[in-house]
Amino acid sequence: MPKLPQKRYIQAVEFPREIAMQPIGVVHSPYTERHGTPRQSQLQAAPKDYQPATATIELFEDVVPAIALKDLEGFDYIWVIAWLHLNKHWNPTVTPPRGPKVKRGTLATRAPHRPNPIGLSAIRLLQVEGNILHLEGIDLLDQTPILDIKPYVSYCDAFAEADCGYVSEMERDRSHEDDVFGNHRPPITS
Repeated sequence: MPKLPQKRYIQAVEFPREIAMQPIGVVHSPYTERHGTPRQSQLQAAPKDYQPATATIELFEDVVPAIALKDLEGFDYIWVIAWLHLNKHWNPTVTPPRGPKVKRGTLATRAPHRPNPIGLSAIRLLQVEGNILHLEGIDLLDQTPILDIKPYVSYCDAFAEADCGYVSEMERDRSHEDDVFGNHRPPITS
């Protein structure tokens, strides 16, 4: 069979200067204000009696029919991609809440104030019930619009040996932020 010429798909459409999306669902979370909402969906060193908050994501049936969730139950975690709708402005540098008070490039942080306020959270999936996802451990405010859900797949989503730049340095220095419990964790000793 003769080799066909390569198709030029990328030349068939202009580069988009604007992207429009619609929410596929909404978060129902106990967090109604930024202060007190966890900065990440999981804590690195939680107290023994810590119970992560539970929440739900309601997917809009007119956008995402329940059949789209088929086979999602059985995954321990899901990636939740959200529109951080309360964030209207951003700066190119921010001071992260832990470690030395040094300004870092925004794109080298998990700061919610970004050029496009998109949030990414790995959240424990407890149950799928129709178009409702029951979750544990959430870092999103109530009424946050959801853009997409993807399954967390450990073989390609977790890189335990990956270097995380200045974050890895803080871990080696055992530098921890004041946590949601209002006290500073002492350095871990061997």
